[in-house]
Parts: sequence; C-alpha cells; structure tokens
Amino acid sequence: MRVILLSLLAGCLFGAGLTLSGMTDPQRVVDFLDITGDWDPTLMFVMGGALAVFFGSRLILRKNNPAFCNATEPVSKSLIIGAAIFGIGWGLGGICPGPGISNLGALRTEALIFVPTMAIGMVLARVFLGRDT
Repeated sequence: MRVILLSLLAGCLFGAGLTLSGMTDPQRVVDFLDITGDWDPTLMFVMGGALAVFFGSRLILRKNNPAFCNATEPVSKSLIIGAAIFGIGWGLGGICPGPGISNLGALRTEALIFVPTMAIGMVLARVFLGRDT
C-alpha cells in the first residue's frame, strides 16, 4: 500500500509540474521544435530543471543505488526504431505520455484521442513483438 501511495504522490507531483510549466499544451512543444518560426525555449528550461533534479538526486543517493538502473544491454535496432517513432509522433502531435495522461483530467480532445491510441500501440507492440512497453 505504501508503494501505491508513493507512486500516486509522485504521479500527482509530476502532473502538477507539467501543468505549472505549461508542458501539457501541445502547441508549446510544437513551438519549441519550430526553430525557424516562433521558437519557444520553455521546454529546454523544463528539461534542464529535470536534469538538475536527476543529477542532484543521483549525487545524494549515490550512483550505485539500485534506484538508478545501469543499462548494460547494447542499443538495438528495435530501440532505435521505437525512439524514432516516439520522436516523430511527439513532434507532430506535441504530446508525449505524461502530458497526455495529465490532459485527460481536463478532458482535452487531444488527450482523448492520444491516450487510447497510445494504449492500442502498446498492446500491439506486446502482441507482435512479445515485449512489455
């Protein structure tokens, strides 16, 4: 029960951070990727803040802490293809899983389309590739 409550708290904190930073607005992501037009650097600062928290916690908890996984598997073709599909979809739609789920609470049309489509893609990946997503 403790793990479930801590997970819920972490998810709510993450969703609040996305909302406060404006990252639940797909247009903000699209504007970040539009470097020749009306470029919006907000995403860069949000990611910089996230990296600072990550590296700070890594220093505090020590890098050998089991909370941080140490990837030992080589980069595979399926990883590269999956990352490319994710990146293209994120760039075109401006939504990734975190903001998509956060936007469900606001009943935004984008999220009502994106989240079920994402779930279908996860199920198809599991069925056809035999992997958890």
